[in-house]
Amino acid sequence: MGAERAGGQLVEEYGPAWSPGPFERGTDGPHVVLAGVDGSPTALRAGAYAAGLARRQRSRLVLVYVLAPQAWTGMATGYLAAAQEQAYEATIDEMRKPIRDLADEANMPITFIVRRGDAFTELRRAAVELHADLVVVGASESRGHRIVGSVANRLVRAGLWPVTVVP
Repeated sequence: MGAERAGGQLVEEYGPAWSPGPFERGTDGPHVVLAGVDGSPTALRAGAYAAGLARRQRSRLVLVYVLAPQAWTGMATGYLAAAQEQAYEATIDEMRKPIRDLADEANMPITFIVRRGDAFTELRRAAVELHADLVVVGASESRGHRIVGSVANRLVRAGLWPVTVVP
């Protein structure tokens, strides 16, 4: 496992080394499958779907968890901000073991990235930077997203790569 912290993001590598070969869209199957994960039931199903697809296609699986601080966080006292940071670290720790186990059991390369900011912006940025061939996300469970637009809907409208939305 390799881990790196830079610019407010965490990147961890699990499993065997992945060799991308030359970048080319439209080759036989996806080379990089990126999935947004946040611990919700639909995101867990999206991660499982992406993992199965990446394993079958011998692709690199990239799991991206975006820490999206609440609006009140900026106004919070040091104690509340520290408590939120501890909650984030606990969630990240809970995600590591199943990711590591999957990489070992399936003998597949998995990259786990943690970023801070808006989920749509950070998933889009990661997909562009990593030349993702496919983005997989879970369907939103929030009723408010019908008005504002969910992360999945915004990724589809971006039109940069195929997006699979898992219910």
